[in-house]
Amino acid sequence: MPLVQIVIKYGAFILCCLCFFVSLRTKCAHERMKFIKKLDIYIIKGFLQLFAGTFFICLFIFVMQFLWKWMGDLVGKGLSVDHLASFFWYSSLTLIPMSMPLAVLLASLISFGNLGERFELLSMKSAGIPLVRILMPLIIVAGFISGASFYFQNRVSPFATRELSRLAWSMRQKSPELEIPEGIFYSEIPGYNLYVEHKDPETGMLYGVMIYTNQNGYNDTQIVLADSGRLQSTADKMHLKLTLWGGERFRNMDAQSGSMLRANVPYMRESFIHETVFIPFDANFNLMDADLFTHNAQTKNLDEIQHSIDSLDHKADSSRHAIYANILRWYMKKSIPDGHPDSLAIVKQALEMPSFDSLSMAMPDDQRVKAWRSARSHSETMQAECQFRALETNDRNLTMRKHRIEWHKKYTMSLACLLFFFIGAPLGAIIRKGGLGVPVVVSVIIFIFYYIVNQAGMNNAKVNSWTVESGTWLSSAVLLATGIFLTHKANSDSVVFNAEGYRNFFMKLLGLRESRKLNRKEVIINDPDYSTLPQRLNELSEFCIECRKTMHLRRIPNYIDIFFHPGQDKRAAQLSDQLEALIEELHNSRDNVLLMYINQYPIINPSAHTRPFDSQRLNMIFGIVFPLGLLIFMRIWRYRLRLRLDLQNIGRINNLITERIIKKGYGQQQNTTEYN
Repeated sequence: MPLVQIVIKYGAFILCCLCFFVSLRTKCAHERMKFIKKLDIYIIKGFLQLFAGTFFICLFIFVMQFLWKWMGDLVGKGLSVDHLASFFWYSSLTLIPMSMPLAVLLASLISFGNLGERFELLSMKSAGIPLVRILMPLIIVAGFISGASFYFQNRVSPFATRELSRLAWSMRQKSPELEIPEGIFYSEIPGYNLYVEHKDPETGMLYGVMIYTNQNGYNDTQIVLADSGRLQSTADKMHLKLTLWGGERFRNMDAQSGSMLRANVPYMRESFIHETVFIPFDANFNLMDADLFTHNAQTKNLDEIQHSIDSLDHKADSSRHAIYANILRWYMKKSIPDGHPDSLAIVKQALEMPSFDSLSMAMPDDQRVKAWRSARSHSETMQAECQFRALETNDRNLTMRKHRIEWHKKYTMSLACLLFFFIGAPLGAIIRKGGLGVPVVVSVIIFIFYYIVNQAGMNNAKVNSWTVESGTWLSSAVLLATGIFLTHKANSDSVVFNAEGYRNFFMKLLGLRESRKLNRKEVIINDPDYSTLPQRLNELSEFCIECRKTMHLRRIPNYIDIFFHPGQDKRAAQLSDQLEALIEELHNSRDNVLLMYINQYPIINPSAHTRPFDSQRLNMIFGIVFPLGLLIFMRIWRYRLRLRLDLQNIGRINNLITERIIKKGYGQQQNTTEYN
């Protein structure tokens, strides 16, 4: 057995044993240990209840999807209830390995989503219990589920697949029930085409019957026309009894000479009043031999798959040696046994022979033509044999790859249960949404992505575009990386799924800004200094006018300065500091109109119009990559034009606030209060 297969075969078992050993070695205080035992039982109980429910739901969905594919082969065959029940039972058994990973994902996501939604997870963390310790009992449960899935795939699933294939192919071979339609030709009876104008459902009588048959070949064609008839099955269901009344039969009389190709064909016309014909038609359900499906890799366990792979390897080696010996025979025109010890000596002797041109010129014309014909015949024969050997080799290699894929699939499908737990549990702890709403949607999206990746890898491995190991284990590698990432984020209480963070990122990427949302304070200790505010607002407005004149914000910025010599605009930073100081002071006002005015102030970013990133290295990288640098350059220019409009708006809002303060006399009232 190869080293890779040995590592895969025993690595999962060793990993589960290590996890169980570590869980047993966890040391806690006596009181906490007692509390955690109850907590473990509570978590495991909730998880298993959800797992049982989601497992049967997933299994039911997969079975319905599977039966929908076979609906055309089940309907109209007259199958008994026992055969249909066996088909449903074996199809359910074969779909259990696919249902278990999705059930684990759903159960873990819903259970930890419920814990987070009810703040139970937060309470556990507040009590000093880390997330890894909370997950530990369910990790052991998920490990047992993975082991059960592996045992099921290795022992039960091959037998169920073999029996299901046996039933399915037997159903396909079974003849359909006789439901003769009206007005169209019915061709389900082998060798016969039957047309009926009208039928009586109560009596089973057929009226206006036309029968076209070529059971003995196209040259022995017969056409039967009858006024009425009746079609019944015999007691043993091996023949059909066709009874006709009042009709005529037309039959070709020159069947042996193939005269159907001529314009005038002699035929026989026969009239009858009553006629009975027995047609061979096996309507019984006959099960096929189960040994016919032993070549399928899905019907074998690990030991049988390994034995088949070794046998295919041995056949491939024997075929290669046979091809090599056969080439030597044709090349030397003499019989060389397989593995002959003097094969290399014969090849060396052939290489030392005279050239082809000298031998050809020395031969007479008739011998030369005969030699050419013989060589052509040998080459065509050799080409045909090589093509046959190539097809045989390709089929053998495809069968070998299918067996190896199935060998690895038994491990990947069972390991997927454990990996899906490490995705669902941290994801539920992050999302904190229980029930069957958001968790079901997220689980379906993740499982569809996993199924697409898994099928893509297996298909590429099957056609030999990828190696079997990389194709079958690709989905597991993706799940492992995703599980590690989500577990790390959940353990560090990351807000990776915080919609507000992504909203801010895209707003920053698109150059959008949020508007100010300052509400009136309930308690105000110090009122704004209204006596000095008009002068300060006027100074801020003059500073904005000076910035508009000196900063030249309408001009196209310098590409080199933006990406390779970025600097901070001190005037923009000074403007932002002065504006925020005034807004903070005006926020203490009791006037709702003033609060409305200050909410209209723009949010100034001092570096948005000078450089794209704070890191000098990133600025240089995007400056060198010209297409991206050009887009960012246009974005910087847009920020400069926006800053120019912001300076104009600040001056306008300053004038409105100054007029409001003078109109209401806030400064005079404040001076009078201080004087008194």
